[in-house]
Amino acid sequence: MKTLQLSRHLAAVALLTLIATSAEAQAWPSKTVRIVVGFSAGGPTDVVARAFAEHASRALGQPVIVENKPGANTILAAEAVASAPADGYTLLMAATNHTMIPALYSARVKFDAVRSFAPICTLAVSPTVLVTGPAMNAKTLNAFMQQVREAPGQRSYGTPGSGSSGHFASEQFLRMTNLSMNHIPYKGATQVVTDVMGGQLDSSFATLGSVLPQVQAGKLTAIAVASPRRSTLLPNVPTFAEAGVKGYSADAWYGLLAPAGTPVAVLQSLQKIGRQYAEQTTTVAKLQSMGMEPQSTCGEAFGTEMDRDAKAYTKLANELNLKAE
Repeated sequence: MKTLQLSRHLAAVALLTLIATSAEAQAWPSKTVRIVVGFSAGGPTDVVARAFAEHASRALGQPVIVENKPGANTILAAEAVASAPADGYTLLMAATNHTMIPALYSARVKFDAVRSFAPICTLAVSPTVLVTGPAMNAKTLNAFMQQVREAPGQRSYGTPGSGSSGHFASEQFLRMTNLSMNHIPYKGATQVVTDVMGGQLDSSFATLGSVLPQVQAGKLTAIAVASPRRSTLLPNVPTFAEAGVKGYSADAWYGLLAPAGTPVAVLQSLQKIGRQYAEQTTTVAKLQSMGMEPQSTCGEAFGTEMDRDAKAYTKLANELNLKAE
């Protein structure tokens, strides 16, 4: 008898919890929603976050604000969101480097870069493009690879730093093609672009947004784009697959995450808004002006992509003995 009463009590508690959770999700949002960005204002992640926040404010009928929390290669922002209540009021605008955290800072972080978050949607993508300058007379990927092959370890590529997305993208390519180059790490992307244009560096695997003006002006040569298809911004530049290196992809994504455990109904509402945002003509124009394209990979598909990337970066970091502890 007592067992039956206990079972009924537990069932009643579970039902009340389900009803409360459902009611909470239906009432969302009843106050300001905050999107945390791990970079300073003005960068691509921040710009995507603010454009989405403006769209989401109109769609939700509640203020959606952006809070910049730079520091420790976005770890501070990610930690703040991972530890926030899972109620849909604190979100993270993350970028590709989020999935590099396990590879570089495994002993330092207090969260799991994949499992501590509920994936909502990617909102934009910026392909990696291989560019050369006057120091390297290569107009095609075959010519580039031939010159690298003839001088193993001597041709240089610049990145915004060891462990950066550019560094990982470059090393992935070199491993796939069995080539060897000299890595020159910088403290940011701007000087890399300047030195490739000036001939101090041979090449760079750069995000399209960071080199698009220079490519369009003829100051840099775009060799190939590391995307499944050609960029509408550089329609005459082949993909790596078209140029002969199949399976190489290095898109930089910008996407929205929530704390793990956020109600499914809230996540679904945000996914719907994310898809609507990516389809707007104003969004397309805004992103393309920065060398990005709209993209909405949502929910489980986004989570699978994050998990795959995190494992790949960890494997590569171990091979390179890369740690940023």
